[in-house]
Amino acid sequence: MKIILPILSLFLILSCNSQGKRPILGDTEYQQQLNASYKDASKSPLKKKDLKTFKGLDFFPVDATFIVTAVLVKTENAPIFKMPTTTDRKPLYKEYGIATFTLEGKDCSLTIYQSQDDLRGEKYKDYLFLPFTDDTSGNESYGGGRYMDLMISDENEDGTILLNFNNTYNPYCAYNDKYSCPLTPRKNHLDVEIKAGIKVFKKD
Repeated sequence: MKIILPILSLFLILSCNSQGKRPILGDTEYQQQLNASYKDASKSPLKKKDLKTFKGLDFFPVDATFIVTAVLVKTENAPIFKMPTTTDRKPLYKEYGIATFTLEGKDCSLTIYQSQDDLRGEKYKDYLFLPFTDDTSGNESYGGGRYMDLMISDENEDGTILLNFNNTYNPYCAYNDKYSCPLTPRKNHLDVEIKAGIKVFKKD
């Protein structure tokens, strides 16, 4: 009996701890990682009051229709320019290339950008930036558009690049107006409904 009681006590403690920790929500690894970072107070863009009630981000159902292989034509000798943002900050970018593809029977094109500020650091020098709006923007998705991160290493030798609209995220400004976020260029609007990826953030 003396041996059983300590074991039983340990079991009850472990059970309480496991029940106290909520599992990270998300249908894919990408969604789980994004939810985990937003749940982490040291990384989250959420305001304190929103973080307290945060249960997980809203996503459209994962849909393979919105994973497309685009033809990437790189922009030669692209000038460096100051990207407009939601504040007076003007980060330096240049046009990396134009991705063209067909989606829901429509010919589409999006300009991909490369941050010149990120080139200074080893960690982000391979990153590419794809902001876009679509016909869900301002309704089911954030009005300011959504972002997709790409890598130079994502390019294929045949001049194509894979765009997965299921793996998109909102600008931090969608959650907290203290942030400065690049504005989506008008030419990066898609005349289709991209019902994939992150949805608009609904505050409790």
